[in-house]
Amino acid sequence: MSDTRIYSTGKRKTAVARCWLVPGGSGQILVNRKVADEYFTRPSLLQMIRQPLAMTDNLDKLDVLATVRGGGHTGQAGALRHGIAKALAELNPELHRQLKKAGFLTRDARKKERKKYGQPGARARFQYSKR
Repeated sequence: MSDTRIYSTGKRKTAVARCWLVPGGSGQILVNRKVADEYFTRPSLLQMIRQPLAMTDNLDKLDVLATVRGGGHTGQAGALRHGIAKALAELNPELHRQLKKAGFLTRDARKKERKKYGQPGARARFQYSKR
């Protein structure tokens, strides 16, 4: 492996994650200049972020540097997972098939539906009164 950084962008909902993988690291994950354990307080989100690294046996071989903007914590964690998976596939093309099969390379296209006029929400309706 080379000593260069691998860059990729991950997205989910309105969150965007810019990810850099540094080969030859100790497995440290920094998100917005904080350790991932400090940035994401829920253990499920930490597990989500580490999924592509754990699946490809790169958990303690690569450092991850990331900046995340927009959305909430869950969207940001999903965007970060997407970005890490894309960077792993670029770093080692042999992992592409494995990551694609697990669904980590597919961008989750679900977004919040817009509010419609004449309604209180996207699908909700005002209460109907017959009389």
